[in-house]
Amino acid sequence: MELAGASALVTGGASGIGAATVELLRAAGARVAVLDVQQGTGSAELYVRCDISSEEEVVGAVGRVHDAFGGLDAAVLNAGVGGFGSLLDMSSAEWDRVLSVNLRGTFLCLREVGKALVAGGRGGAVVAVSSISGFLADRMMGHYSVSKAGVAELVRVAARELGPFGIRVNAVAPGTTDTPMFASTKRLPGYRERVAERSALGEVGTPDGVARAVRALLELDWVTGQVLAADGGVSLWSPIDPAEGLGK
Repeated sequence: MELAGASALVTGGASGIGAATVELLRAAGARVAVLDVQQGTGSAELYVRCDISSEEEVVGAVGRVHDAFGGLDAAVLNAGVGGFGSLLDMSSAEWDRVLSVNLRGTFLCLREVGKALVAGGRGGAVVAVSSISGFLADRMMGHYSVSKAGVAELVRVAARELGPFGIRVNAVAPGTTDTPMFASTKRLPGYRERVAERSALGEVGTPDGVARAVRALLELDWVTGQVLAADGGVSLWSPIDPAEGLGK
């Protein structure tokens, strides 16, 4: 996809990975609208307040962007929330809070964006933001992990269904990334340092680094239905690696 002149929508674009993605798309010459519950300060042409867990708000917001731009070419479904708690102690309300945004909300946005892209008749590209937690077993993050695993499968099914219309659907799976959501881990002593040590590249990720992976998937015309880990190699770490016993 040629981003110059394209019309794009980014959910959760007011901060973190979403905000970094907005700036990269704008730098590439795309028109960008943001759907978020908070007002951003970046360079997007249009900000629409939208709680993506609300079907009514998503339908209205995507329609507003479509009308303002005269169509859509691309979407980045990034909005999400985090959570922390053991499965045995977790309330159903907490489970529903995370799943309603991360999985249900992503589905609602994908559905409405997909309809707009199909109606436009010129193909397009969608990138959802999943997480490496969707294929790792992280304790105390069961609802988050399940929601992100669901996003990965949603992307694969959508890629098959929308492919005949020339619409590609992929996902980026970040690892630990220095975003407002990651800031909550400051209460865990040594967590940031431990993550950086276990990353193949030796550091915690940045929003810009993940955003560049998002942009690449938007531009790769022969790639669809894929989940790209943009995690600096932290998901390569293994607790049974024999080299660890040799001090390597």
